[in-house]
Amino acid sequence: MKTAWGDCLSDIMSVAIDGPSGAGKSTAARTAAAALGFAYIDTGAMYRAVGLAVRRAGKDTADPEEVAACLPGIHLALRYLSGVQHVFLGDEDVSEAIRTPEASLAASDVGRVPAVRTFLLGAQRELALRQSSVLDGRDIGTVVLPDARVKIFLTASAEERADRRCRELRAKGLDESYNNVLADIRRRDEQDANRPIAPLRPADDSIPLDSTGMSPHEVAAEIVRLVRLAAAAERPQSNEIGEVI
Repeated sequence: MKTAWGDCLSDIMSVAIDGPSGAGKSTAARTAAAALGFAYIDTGAMYRAVGLAVRRAGKDTADPEEVAACLPGIHLALRYLSGVQHVFLGDEDVSEAIRTPEASLAASDVGRVPAVRTFLLGAQRELALRQSSVLDGRDIGTVVLPDARVKIFLTASAEERADRRCRELRAKGLDESYNNVLADIRRRDEQDANRPIAPLRPADDSIPLDSTGMSPHEVAAEIVRLVRLAAAAERPQSNEIGEVI
């Protein structure tokens, strides 16, 4: 049986990938985690699910009091089906429903509510403590896991991010104009960078990675390379007769 590279680590290793909406964080993190044998934890999906639940309740996602009042009734779970992470609200799989532009903006709204961040923070840290994992979001390296072994800040131009998003939506049969998607991305960038709680910014010790012009495979491969370099740098070296030096 083939052993995953992650199984060879002597302790649990966390990888934090932050960056703006549409930078390709989820795809890169999921692919890199699979290559490393790590768990993949999509924290952005958790915020999207909360935003979706608040919208469905008919509440204003930008109103902190209305959002906080919804939290006790939100039962959120991440489950792995055939190795793929699915997001559930109660018994409903909302993995597709949370990927609309409306859900994206709702996630940005609720992400500025302190009660939501407290609601999700403990769950995110607990998941990361269970096993070596890759987490992506907007404040993983700065707030959720400030001691993560590897921190990467993944970016891409707003125009490329809008183009990627349009292609994703079309593949799902959703028709959204490029200009609308670009405007939504720029608006979310502004919201995320200027929110008072955990604003989007690179951690001081993060590694910048601009994915403009790169394929998803190339981005994931670079993340895997960076993680393996970091792990190798911390591993004891041995001399020719097997002694640790």
